[in-house]
Amino acid sequence: MPTARNGAVGIEYAVHGEGPTVVCCGVAGLGAWQWSYLVTPLAREHEVVVFDYRGTGNSDTPDGPYTVRDLTADLDAVLADHGARSVHLLGAGLGGVVAVEYARRAGRPESLGLLGTPTAPSDVDFDALARLRAPRDDPEAIERSLAVAFAPGTVEAHPDEIRRIVEWRATDDADRTGWDGQLAAMREAELTDLYEVTTPSLVFHGVEDAIVDPEAGRRLTEHLPRGEGRAVESGHLVHVEQPRVVADELLAWLDERRA
Repeated sequence: MPTARNGAVGIEYAVHGEGPTVVCCGVAGLGAWQWSYLVTPLAREHEVVVFDYRGTGNSDTPDGPYTVRDLTADLDAVLADHGARSVHLLGAGLGGVVAVEYARRAGRPESLGLLGTPTAPSDVDFDALARLRAPRDDPEAIERSLAVAFAPGTVEAHPDEIRRIVEWRATDDADRTGWDGQLAAMREAELTDLYEVTTPSLVFHGVEDAIVDPEAGRRLTEHLPRGEGRAVESGHLVHVEQPRVVADELLAWLDERRA
């Protein structure tokens, strides 16, 4: 897979499909596996770019802490290496903050899709987020940790998919340095002056999100000048738990924008 460079830091990314470019920015600490359920439907008509934050997957792991500015610079390096002139950004959790800040600073994004995105550290239950973290060599701990990421009952209802996610997380998630660095970025992630971000935005929030207050999604929708909101029956990982809903809503919205 190609590797972009932000100074001395290598950022690995993958490209799927052809068409208008959608770039995925993920939840803190989790690897690119989190987009696996969305890549197939999106890549039928779009080029989908998925990258690993510094400290995650096969990207380099510099010493932390990391900042949102570091992560937006990594995103910019990926887009420069890829060569995309215009993109649709899809961000989940911390990745939503990265997407909004990138749109504020650059003219490249045509639209934003935001999932479970906080507006400020006070929107985040950091104790709950800490429970999502698990040793990569302990499958049982990884499985237990997923309960906080999904709506109640989801883990028990989908044992085969949970086993697959456990395997992915064992190899793809951030190491200790990566987790610590990305959580530091999350703790200082505050979206202010949202009236400046005039990029069309579709905001998803899981109504049973235990990590980011669902009210944050409503606030984002209200304060983004061109924001539209969608409530989804899910926990924090909306794009993993309800990928069909997210894909259908996002693709229909993007089609409307092109019409």
